[in-house]
Amino acid sequence: MRLVRFLHRRKVRWGILEEEEIRLLREPPFYRIRLAGINLPSKIIKKFLAPAQPTKIILVGLNYRDHAKELKMKIPKEPIIFLKPPSSLVGNEANIIYPPGVRRLDYEVELAFVIRKAGKNIPQDKARDYILGYTCLNDVTARELQQKDVQWTRAKSFDTFCPLGPWVETDLDPSNLSISSYLNGKIKQNSTTANLIFSPFHLLSFISRIMSLREGDVISTGTPPKVGPMEVGDTIEVKVEGIGTLKNYVVA
Repeated sequence: MRLVRFLHRRKVRWGILEEEEIRLLREPPFYRIRLAGINLPSKIIKKFLAPAQPTKIILVGLNYRDHAKELKMKIPKEPIIFLKPPSSLVGNEANIIYPPGVRRLDYEVELAFVIRKAGKNIPQDKARDYILGYTCLNDVTARELQQKDVQWTRAKSFDTFCPLGPWVETDLDPSNLSISSYLNGKIKQNSTTANLIFSPFHLLSFISRIMSLREGDVISTGTPPKVGPMEVGDTIEVKVEGIGTLKNYVVA
């Protein structure tokens, strides 16, 4: 099931995307999914929004074995986590703004998931019950600011630095999915989630022991090797098998 969030008649709505129509939901799909009994042609929707309503966006650094090998770094014993603010969130086909003064802006393809219901201290074997579904995320990064600051908040937190979408796929096994990025149609990153050091279920359990998770929150699972720079005028696509393609445009 593909869950989409979009603007319709100046209101934010959720729906289930099926072929050429969208089945409207009565309310956001957290905790339960209830149909409104109204179907819309999908072609009339002009703008799809990021398919989440997070109080926080939690990401993981160095979570692919092949990325650690590329950087010649040891495999971490625990997840390395950081945050992006909800104000950084944009959806599919939205612009990524290249901030003035930033010298290098990088793409990072990631598999992300959306929290279905609130929880704290969640056992790993119960983690699946707290996941609404999976989506694509681009962890846009001002690379020289990350290197300059050591800690990552400024480099990761500009407005538009967290493209998410195009939808949430609820029926997916995240254990072995191809994951890739394309810059202006040319492949740049290419790996599989089988290379993840910490699984989505491990991450959810680990993070929930630190902070309470709320419905609509987003957790992203890290990027594979060969991240690289984008320039104004570029088109960046991130793709995850079983989900689809998240496309964004870099603008001044």
